[in-house]
Amino acid sequence: MKKALIIGAGPAGLTAAYELLKQSNEYEVYVFEESDSFGGISKTVNYKGNRMDMGGHRFFSKSKEVNDWWDELLPKQGSPSKDDIQLNRKVTLTPGGPDPEKEDRVMLRRNRVSRIFFNRKFFDYPISLKVETFKNMGLGTTMNVGFSYLASMAHKRKENSLEDFYINRFGKKLYSMFFEHYTENLWGRHPSEIDPSWGAQRVKGVSIMAVLKNAVDKYVGKKDRKVETSLIEEFSYPKLGPGELWDVTAFEIEKKGGHILKNAKVIKIHKNEENVLTGVTYLQDGKEVFMEGDVVISSMPIKDLVGGMNDVPENEARIAKGLPYRDYMTVGVLIDHLNLENKTNMKTIGDIVPDNWVYVHDRSVTMGRFQIYNNWSPYLVKDLEHTIWMGLEYFCNEGDQLWSMEDLDFAALGVNEMIKLGLIDSEENVLDFHVERVKKAYPAYFDTYDEMDTLRKYLDTIPNLYCVGRNGQHRYNNIDHSMCTSFETVKNILTGRKDKDNIWSVNTEQEYHEEEKNDEAELD
Repeated sequence: MKKALIIGAGPAGLTAAYELLKQSNEYEVYVFEESDSFGGISKTVNYKGNRMDMGGHRFFSKSKEVNDWWDELLPKQGSPSKDDIQLNRKVTLTPGGPDPEKEDRVMLRRNRVSRIFFNRKFFDYPISLKVETFKNMGLGTTMNVGFSYLASMAHKRKENSLEDFYINRFGKKLYSMFFEHYTENLWGRHPSEIDPSWGAQRVKGVSIMAVLKNAVDKYVGKKDRKVETSLIEEFSYPKLGPGELWDVTAFEIEKKGGHILKNAKVIKIHKNEENVLTGVTYLQDGKEVFMEGDVVISSMPIKDLVGGMNDVPENEARIAKGLPYRDYMTVGVLIDHLNLENKTNMKTIGDIVPDNWVYVHDRSVTMGRFQIYNNWSPYLVKDLEHTIWMGLEYFCNEGDQLWSMEDLDFAALGVNEMIKLGLIDSEENVLDFHVERVKKAYPAYFDTYDEMDTLRKYLDTIPNLYCVGRNGQHRYNNIDHSMCTSFETVKNILTGRKDKDNIWSVNTEQEYHEEEKNDEAELD
């Protein structure tokens, strides 16, 4: 029997393992996971019964293959969830689906609410054209925004940077208000230094014109309107957070005979004189162990993959070594009261604001976003009626001042910024906290990124190596994009297809817009 070695137990790695076992009995499958949990950045952390979603993950896809896969592992709810029942709130139900009050393996349907917090006021994201928006901006700013947008339409910039990309679609004024600071906070680089392809991937089709068209189509009741990622109004979500999907997947993989090794960090990828991979060396319990294999599917960061491989040409090794990443820290904060007033018509437990997450566009704080876990799923919060469980998100680089903070100091920073933003009155509102760090959460689009095609061509010369997922391709993939790279990989392995263009082309703008066969999920 052939042996498939899969590096990483995140969405891409586990999808590849599951599909290979499901579709073939020719492979013995081994998954190597550096940590003791599944899902990568999509894991769920359980802290004293309060669950944290690392980064916020909405499950929304235009791919039938992805949706069918999700339905197979976590069927959509057939009965109302806890908060829907208490609030007598209407929710999309699937006849015959599981009851979330009685079963855990269930996918909820949730309302999408994400807004920008700017000047202590809420603005829709993407910006909507309604009275509240203009009222919050004021007449002068609204006129400035309008003229700025018209100017950007009349004089299109050549898109050499992400700054150019945003200004062309939103105008300079809106860019300076809602994109410039947040983007620099996220990446640690000014948008003028970032490749525009990041914008093409993350905000495909979203612009002032898209917002106008969406508003008009919605007003006239157009049923076949194309909904861009950032404009979706409802999404699926696992009852116990995104990590539940990957815990279930891992369970099913082992049930099918697959092997998952936790706390097993792959440190070497061995290649012979014919440029074929022969196996990997992993570190577990302080010991180095070699395992031979016929196929290697890698979702580990390309920087580490190439760095652990022998006999890599000097230029390609340089490119891989220079690939940049952005790391992520979050502090879960349990509070007894949230000051933000719910001015929407959406009902919530405790009448808190209905947002899943909020983008913080305030130059006086370091916080990038905050999540309200109560609104993702009522089952993420231990005491839903009396507490609010929030996640304060910060972007950093491994080893920098923020990353190196003691947990207590980092939590204190977060709480102080909550007070500064007016979210709470004082430290006395805080009942508990928990800190999490995630390495290489975001593959970045600068430094040697513009030489990725050269590196990709080299990796494609290794016939039994397949790069999948967000870090495996150094592309800002969402969960379903990552899954699709694994779908394509398994197809190639089982059909003997040699070229890997179909794997690398997942989540490229041209393919998405021309065929719409792939997925689109707004996730972190």
